[in-house]
Amino acid sequence: MSGLILFLAVYLSIYGGVHVYGFIKIKQGLAFGFWPGVLLLTFMVVMVAAPVMVRIAEKLGQNSVAHVLAIVGFTWMGLFFIFVSVLFFFDIYRCFLSIGRFVFQSYFLSITPTAGFVCMVSILMACSVMAYGFFEALNIRLEHITIKTDKLPKNMDNLRIAQISDIHLGVLVGEMRLKRILDKVKTAEPHILVSTGDLVDGQMEKQDILAGMFQKIETPYGKYAVTGNHEYYAGLSRSLDFTKKAGFVLLRNETRTLPHLIHIAGVDDPAGRSLGAAGNTSESRLLSALSNDLFTLLLKHQPIVDKNSADHFDLQLSGHTHSGQIFPFSLLTRLFYKIHPGLTPLQKGSFAYVSRGSGTWGPPVRFLSPPEVTLIEIVRHPSST
Repeated sequence: MSGLILFLAVYLSIYGGVHVYGFIKIKQGLAFGFWPGVLLLTFMVVMVAAPVMVRIAEKLGQNSVAHVLAIVGFTWMGLFFIFVSVLFFFDIYRCFLSIGRFVFQSYFLSITPTAGFVCMVSILMACSVMAYGFFEALNIRLEHITIKTDKLPKNMDNLRIAQISDIHLGVLVGEMRLKRILDKVKTAEPHILVSTGDLVDGQMEKQDILAGMFQKIETPYGKYAVTGNHEYYAGLSRSLDFTKKAGFVLLRNETRTLPHLIHIAGVDDPAGRSLGAAGNTSESRLLSALSNDLFTLLLKHQPIVDKNSADHFDLQLSGHTHSGQIFPFSLLTRLFYKIHPGLTPLQKGSFAYVSRGSGTWGPPVRFLSPPEVTLIEIVRHPSST
């Protein structure tokens, strides 16, 4: 309960503060009267509360109400954050102009855009980015990387692993989006399918249909999944039930060895520890128990490499960050995480790959961060022939 209260306090402080900043800028730019200001402020208060109201409606079984609130609230969230980002850029620009005027005493540097101009340009850019972002969120890309190893058996030249991550099945991501994602998985023709967390986000309609869509994906060596933080937020028991029903083997601080082929290890997301729902198994201890003669794949939701276990795996697959999902938030994720989206070489020949994610969280848009399904092709190194 204390963790929930802290989360709500932080969320309301940040999201509410952003709205206060945006309201002041809109008031300065559009110079409207008292009652239009009251209406706008009331609407903003409702929008700040909307994500919380979505969760409450889901818990009460009011899925239709949750769906409408999610569409309006999360679309507004994306639109408003882009709007505020542009406003913030103009404020930085004004700051540089002020410094320039002080240093160079230049008349040219005294030319600054008016509040009305800034507001209208910000609105136009926010609407344009959102319109494009809806399209980009549906444009699932199939990324392809190749990892060479001497640990594949001599009778196998390559092993194809498809990674999905951060689909966030729930009130906004459903059957249509999942079909697009799984069409890319089918194109990859993987031997193994893995989900690196946040498969589930909230209440899902047509759970049997969604699970059945996963069941139709044929993989000779199985499907494996780990928890992300949203599995815990959405309700761990229900999330795990769906994941298992979809045909995945859940690895919760566990390993599976496909004899003479590959080790697959999976660890729980740290969010579980704060909720008392995850084990205390050491990642390094889990991995060090595996033999070194087979390729070791580590599934881990957050793109954090444990220095104590980095010597014990060949490839770590992660997600979580969505690469910011909407630029410029990709700049913020790069500040918080040392391992960025894409393939990163690690010590002693191992690698980490961080997916941009296959779905969306919150705003159903992406901008300069297209969703992906990743095909990891592990090929036998010539030296192992």
